[in-house]
Amino acid sequence: MRILAIGAHPDDVELCCGGTLAKYAGRGDQVTILIATNGNVGSPTLTMKEIADVRYKEAQASADVIGADLIWLNYDDEFLFHNRESRMTFINAIRKANPDVMLVHSNNDYHPDHRICSEISIDCRIPVTVPLIVTEYPAMVKIPHVFMYDNVGGIDFQPEAYVDITDTIQTKAKMLKCHASQDIWLQHMYGSDIVANMVRTSSFRGQGPGVKYAEGFRSLPMFPIPGGAHLLP
Repeated sequence: MRILAIGAHPDDVELCCGGTLAKYAGRGDQVTILIATNGNVGSPTLTMKEIADVRYKEAQASADVIGADLIWLNYDDEFLFHNRESRMTFINAIRKANPDVMLVHSNNDYHPDHRICSEISIDCRIPVTVPLIVTEYPAMVKIPHVFMYDNVGGIDFQPEAYVDITDTIQTKAKMLKCHASQDIWLQHMYGSDIVANMVRTSSFRGQGPGVKYAEGFRSLPMFPIPGGAHLLP
């Protein structure tokens, strides 16, 4: 299968569904990570350009851990908006990845960039198949199935399906550690550690029999329904 994980910021998909992406990649699926914004306000010391350059390199290093492709849209951090231009950019990028499955932010996430990224991604799921909407990449043949992944910290998210990531938690941690500048930023702003935050949520979600760590998902309520929970690894 072809899997596309869409995040508003560098490190979002690793934090919320990195273990699942590692499982997809490990079984031979083609994984693409699409990042909407460049993280260019996430530093207490660097300029916007400097931190954006750093975060791009970190995102590429993280994708390389599981052999994923990276699509970098380069919107300004904290200023992602849903308009014709951004929708067309997302449509083109999704067509480039040509996914069977899309993993996106939940539409009730606390962060505005996350919510807008979710909204654009979800609203593009049918237009990506419409030939009369012309972009660089051609229209897809079928509508991808959309899963919304957990909110950061599990805040106000009710999973309906879980993926056991006990065997990929270390890979997920390795991907997150590539985002060293974000760890510095979180320490500066909140006194928190990026990997420790991830482990807490993954441990909380992994409360099934014999499941130490897990990630939670919800299928997007939609019509037509192109898939279901069986598409998760």
